[in-house]
Amino acid sequence: MCGLQPEPSSLSRDGTRWARCGHFQRHMINAIVDCSSSRCTKSLRHPRTCQDPHCIQIFGDEIQNDIDTVDEYCWACRSALERAARQQAQGR
Repeated sequence: MCGLQPEPSSLSRDGTRWARCGHFQRHMINAIVDCSSSRCTKSLRHPRTCQDPHCIQIFGDEIQNDIDTVDEYCWACRSALERAARQQAQGR
């Protein structure tokens, strides 16, 4: 074994892209992309009886499928901007 870790399995998600801040709001998980590695606990090829603590235990980078784009800030960024404006107005 060369010591390189395989890429872990990923989640494919559909959602909204907020154009002004670039954040992604997930609506649903539509697929799990299997990495087909016996060293990844999320893969169908990983043996159920394996107890090796060095196997990959987490999903890799998510796959974001933009189903719509809103030309606005997301709710969290909008709230943070409003809070910052209030604090600035109060002289903090």
